[in-house]
Amino acid sequence: MSADKAAKLDAITKFFAAYATYDLDAMRGVMTDDIEWTIPGHHPLSGTKRGVEEVAAFFTELGKAGFQADPLFLEANEEYVVDVHRGWTTAGEGKVDTLWALLWHFDADGKIDRVVNLSADQHQMDSYVWANYTLAALPDRLA
Repeated sequence: MSADKAAKLDAITKFFAAYATYDLDAMRGVMTDDIEWTIPGHHPLSGTKRGVEEVAAFFTELGKAGFQADPLFLEANEEYVVDVHRGWTTAGEGKVDTLWALLWHFDADGKIDRVVNLSADQHQMDSYVWANYTLAALPDRLA
């Protein structure tokens, strides 16, 4: 395996270790400031998060639900890493316990600049988020 691929896999391993303890500073350390992170679904937390602070805010919300991740597969090429992990909740009404596949992209400096999440059970995630999170009230939601 090339050093470049190994460095990418190391960055993802560091991200998951930080995610396990909700260490937002360590998560920020492997991402670019202008990262784009796309969350699938039809719920208040879905959509593309732009910038490291929006991504950190998203993970803060996941922390409230006690989301956990257990990486099952990691592979890299020169540009991307693909991971498959079990992701589940430990709090809130209902539950999420499903597989997720993430496509991680890196910039020229070896930092994560784009991530696309893919869910094995999007309906489960949509239902869970609607049961546990609310949209901001109007007109704040439109501001």
